[in-house]
Amino acid sequence: MNRVIIMGRLTRDPEVRYSQGERTMAIARYTLAVDRRGRRNQDGNEQTADFINCIAFDKSGEFAEKYFRQGMRVLISGRIQTGNYINKENVKVYTTDVIVQEQEFADSKNTSDDGNQSTNRPEQSSASGDGFMNIPDGVDDQSLPFN
Repeated sequence: MNRVIIMGRLTRDPEVRYSQGERTMAIARYTLAVDRRGRRNQDGNEQTADFINCIAFDKSGEFAEKYFRQGMRVLISGRIQTGNYINKENVKVYTTDVIVQEQEFADSKNTSDDGNQSTNRPEQSSASGDGFMNIPDGVDDQSLPFN
């Protein structure tokens, strides 16, 4: 079984490209900084993190492009995919990515603001009383990454 579940903070806004051909598809790439529990750096005062490359396709990629921003904490599940290629210096480079199957916000609006609020985040000022972000009009249920 190849299944991974991770939670971390986005190191930057997702980079999204669209495939060519008969049916275009969004391909979002982003990196999550995932804390290593119980591990400290050499100074002994800070937690260390792993930086996990993630790839979301189609509707999940469009969702990431529209709603995910640097500093947000997200939870994803998917599968690990490895690969390799020869770079310009003729050196073989190995890759490890998580292919996203599900993704969701890991914080409510109030706990994720931490001073990293972007002015172009959708509906940031319209959280309901329970701490969840309201879904904007025009977003169909099929494009949301959760039930």
